[in-house]
Amino acid sequence: IRAVIILDNAGNRFVAKYFPQSKDEFENRKAQETFEKKLFDKTHKQTAEIVMFDGYLVVYTSCADVIFYVVGPQNENELLLLSALNTFRDTIDTLLKTQVDKRTLLENLDYVLLTLDELVDGGILLETDPEVITSRVSLKGADAEIPLAEQTLTQALQTAKEQFAKSFLNAY
Repeated sequence: IRAVIILDNAGNRFVAKYFPQSKDEFENRKAQETFEKKLFDKTHKQTAEIVMFDGYLVVYTSCADVIFYVVGPQNENELLLLSALNTFRDTIDTLLKTQVDKRTLLENLDYVLLTLDELVDGGILLETDPEVITSRVSLKGADAEIPLAEQTLTQALQTAKEQFAKSFLNAY
């Protein structure tokens, strides 16, 4: 995998992580943004899920006002790239539990970046099971409860919501 990118509906970068295999490939931010702009221009009006672009194989899907891309070399297996894309998207859907849009992704940027780190490292696909990544990112698979002082705001709100629901159900 050469890159995982999320662009908004205007073609602006929301999140992008590149895994260049040579010094010339995506050498600086300007080259990356140029690639993203051309990619958006080519794909934003199409309904296909896969495209050959600029010597790369790109799979993508749109959701509300964002587009998820996974970029690989042109000789890469399309099913592998699609699996990475679906795993990334399904994990984000599970973690956010709401409509996936730019605002929600921005509010939960920590989950997006952690999911990306758990999915791909150095261009190598690490995991294709969304449940495994979800448990790693949300830390629900941990043996001990996370102390309230060490939780993110999102985790603290979720914990409070769960405790309120338990106490409400136990009262009746």
